[in-house]
Amino acid sequence: MTTVNDRPGTLGELRAAGWVSRPVKQEVRENATKRIAEGQSVVEGVVGYEHTVLPQLENALLAAHDVIFLGERGQAKTRIIRSLVDLLDEWMPIVAGSEINDDPYNPVSQTARELVEEMGDATPIDWVHRDRRLSEKLATPDTSIADLIGEVDPIKVAEGRYLADELTIHYGLVPRTNRGIFAINELPDLAERIQVGLLNVLEERDVQIRGYKIRLPLDLMLVASANPEDYTNRGRIITPLKDRFGSQIRTHYPLDVDLEMGVVEQEAEIAVPDGMTVIVPDFMTEIVAMISQLARRSPHINQRSGVSVRMSIANYEIMVASATRRAVRNGETDIVPRVSDLESLVASTAGKIEFETVDDGREGQILERLVQAATLETFRSVCAPEKLSELVTAFEGDIVVHTGDDIPAKDYTELLSKLPGMSGALSDLEVPETPAGVASAIEFVLEGLHLSKRLNKDAIGGKSSYRAKS
Repeated sequence: MTTVNDRPGTLGELRAAGWVSRPVKQEVRENATKRIAEGQSVVEGVVGYEHTVLPQLENALLAAHDVIFLGERGQAKTRIIRSLVDLLDEWMPIVAGSEINDDPYNPVSQTARELVEEMGDATPIDWVHRDRRLSEKLATPDTSIADLIGEVDPIKVAEGRYLADELTIHYGLVPRTNRGIFAINELPDLAERIQVGLLNVLEERDVQIRGYKIRLPLDLMLVASANPEDYTNRGRIITPLKDRFGSQIRTHYPLDVDLEMGVVEQEAEIAVPDGMTVIVPDFMTEIVAMISQLARRSPHINQRSGVSVRMSIANYEIMVASATRRAVRNGETDIVPRVSDLESLVASTAGKIEFETVDDGREGQILERLVQAATLETFRSVCAPEKLSELVTAFEGDIVVHTGDDIPAKDYTELLSKLPGMSGALSDLEVPETPAGVASAIEFVLEGLHLSKRLNKDAIGGKSSYRAKS
């Protein structure tokens, strides 16, 4: 790989090397075109957008548009925006010491212009890595013009410069992102007067700071994100700034359970203690994903706020953590989540959704019903009812099975000889043939039969007892 030290160090060397200056949007477009031609995605690591969001994004990049992503929280908007930096050239030359990444061939700041005029081909060149060419700003009501555009630096004034001197300006984020990608999250939260200032520098190419006006022809790609409800509300964003975006791309949550499971398995961070192994059966992952899918359709949950995929990820991590705690306490080496671990999801779910107006205390009931509905949906999708008739019949002989999140896995293996038909169900679930795997499958099958109204269940203090229907 070529290092910075191997690259031209002066303006003359840069010309001799044949380097060609390109606007940032052209740079992104050409690199995106190359990726598409090679069959690569323009954005890596995003699951579920292959046929919806990414084709629209590719179109926007090839059209050299500024882009705004509209979507509720937890829809990978920020991840996509940050991934766009990979479409920039790895290294970019600037006039050495430039605060705003001045193009050596066409400097725009007074400092850089004077340096090039004075030194000509001997002008020193620095190289900036693409990771430094993306600036992000979360729009908040207290965001100021100084943050985005700049402010007069009192220290420079104290040094003897006049206020009318461009060199007194301390540049803000937007000028400092010249020849790069400027991203602003939650755009509608930006005050209207700040939106006007942002529009001036992006569209009119002028900066007005404390009555002093300078021309600043910045080269920027503007990318923003917003909640669709805020973005469409009258008065939350000025029309000229809204018109600035060439493409408006609507993001979405995973369209089905399989996609949600893919996101969870990709993003979840699981810490495995030394000497232990984590195995999460597919049906347990599906339950976690199904909870979020059902929550997005629930009338008891505020859909304007959204149900983030982060809830699925957090639920998955907590479920595995609950199974890990049990395994550690019982001296087991296999960590396999069970249905009894789902009670721990209250802590990871409640803070990530907003309930519609409900009576105090009903939130817990709503969450419990979501978990039960998700378990039942999953049970119906992976278990064949005709194979469970023998198992249900066995309970008519006064068999009672006790389960709980603290019961050792080996206690469940002893049940196989007492429950005819259970072995066949376990093979269909493709669980590992270990005590922990058997325990997970048995709890899932029994809970599915209960929710299907084929077994009775008594639950007290985290423990459950399954018996025949009376």
